[in-house]
Amino acid sequence: MSQPLTHPLHTIQKERAIIFILAALQFLHILDFVIMMPLGPVFMESFKIDSAAFGLLVSSYSISAGVFGLIGALFLDSYDRKMSLLVLFFGFSVGTLLCAFAPNYPFLLFARIVAGGFGGMLGATVLSIIGDIIPVFRRGTATGVVMSSFSVASVIGIPIGLSLANKFGWQFPFLSLAIAGFLILPIGYKVLPSIRYHLDSDVHPKQSQLKSLIQVVTKKDHMAPFIFMVFLMFGGFTIIPFLSPFLVSNVGLVFSDLPYIYFFGGLFTFFTSRFIGKLSDRYGKLTVYQIISIIAVIPIVLVVSLTKTSLPIVLTITTLFMILVSGRMVPAFAMITSAVEPRIRGSFMSVNSAIQQISSGVASYVAGLILVQAPDNQLVNYELVGMISVFSLLFSVYLAKKIKIAG
Repeated sequence: MSQPLTHPLHTIQKERAIIFILAALQFLHILDFVIMMPLGPVFMESFKIDSAAFGLLVSSYSISAGVFGLIGALFLDSYDRKMSLLVLFFGFSVGTLLCAFAPNYPFLLFARIVAGGFGGMLGATVLSIIGDIIPVFRRGTATGVVMSSFSVASVIGIPIGLSLANKFGWQFPFLSLAIAGFLILPIGYKVLPSIRYHLDSDVHPKQSQLKSLIQVVTKKDHMAPFIFMVFLMFGGFTIIPFLSPFLVSNVGLVFSDLPYIYFFGGLFTFFTSRFIGKLSDRYGKLTVYQIISIIAVIPIVLVVSLTKTSLPIVLTITTLFMILVSGRMVPAFAMITSAVEPRIRGSFMSVNSAIQQISSGVASYVAGLILVQAPDNQLVNYELVGMISVFSLLFSVYLAKKIKIAG
């Protein structure tokens, strides 16, 4: 039986084991979400849907995650974070299993809502655990490792998932993810310690979760990170969900080229995410975020302006896009995680995660409405979507200065 954790861990070896299992859980969670986007052309053809319907398919997961994340804010701080994480991950795996057996578009939409509902609370809990047990001076590095799950999902998960989809059908990647999820649960139970520091009444006087939620939402210092999160998401999720359909329909790539996009993008970001995490700890999270965000404008403009282009050039541009657009998330989340006191961190991260998910879902859906599919299947107005992304990115640079670090 794990002993209750009453103070931050100081044993580096134990920290590494915990960070590893958190990264593994986050990997499966992230892969379940990101695999939808490269499969976009397959879904649009299989279910005979347009860009708006596909945008709804992507956004349904995110919006569900946001809504249930708010519900989770009412009770997540009342339980051991370890058990909360494992129960949520079990529900998430069930939702993913439902996706694998979806016979039509409406059922798949329902399954994505189920998976998203658990996934939203899952992400908030992972970040809360990092905030609770990792000292602030190593938090940027730890966040970078866990955030590198996106890179691993891109390098390993997406190419394997697309290969499975090509060979056995689009359902098989979801089936594989569900099975992996059920297998990793007992490992997580063994590795993770009981995390009850936030429940220590001697350190943090108890109050109702509704009161905690109201305190989280109404506290003046929390408004800056919440608004910042909205523009952080609009900076990426107006572009990302439709990248694969755009590259196939407008740039001239074939479906079998898509794994290379995610492989090389993920391969580089696997290393750069960790490097950016270390830079954030050394030079300041705000400074690193601002620099990366401003530079990220360049690949965004290049991506949305692509026409018929050779694969090597596309790979160069999209890899730079992924390095910078995903890299800015490392200092951003490190700043946000540190913007709240431990006593209400679970509620804060749940609300923040809800804002993150709803914002990304709205961004995807709005982009789907703006994009128009021409008679030759090309997507029109991607440049306009890119303008929204650039504005959001630059405005977030200003908003980042308003975030106050609490510890």
